Amino acid sequence: MIAVLQRVSEARVLIEGQVAGEIGPGLLVLLCAERGDTEVQSDKLLVKLLKLRIFSDDAGKMNHSVQDMDGQGWAGGLLVVSQFTLAADVSGGNRPGFTGAALPDEGRRLYDYFVAQARLAHPLVQTGQFGADMQVHLVNDGPVTIPLRMAPDAR
Repeated sequence: MIAVLQRVSEARVLIEGQVAGEIGPGLLVLLCAERGDTEVQSDKLLVKLLKLRIFSDDAGKMNHSVQDMDGQGWAGGLLVVSQFTLAADVSGGNRPGFTGAALPDEGRRLYDYFVAQARLAHPLVQTGQFGADMQVHLVNDGPVTIPLRMAPDAR
């Protein structure tokens, strides 16, 4: 699985002009399932992003995770948006290929699984809509943008 995390002071996703999901401070998670991914990659990715220390402490150092923020008097939100284009392959020319992305049914299943697990592990999770034409609005805080990839384990 591939994710791009953006630390935000606010973010929202619109579908046909209507807000589908919205958070204040937290993480915008752009998420892509790749061919061969399973729940194992999803679980590893979720654990990593929930514990990733990219929020500032009182001294201005990145020392807190989105989960730590709950103990600081606020719960950092997660806005999870499906984005199959993270699997783009541009090595063969100027038009990206997406054969590395999971097939739509499998991508949806893994996206839904990730969201369900995130909701069990974190108090504030909002989403876009899998496969929809979405407009994502965000204020990137920092800016801090972190790419993560959890590849299938070698067999």
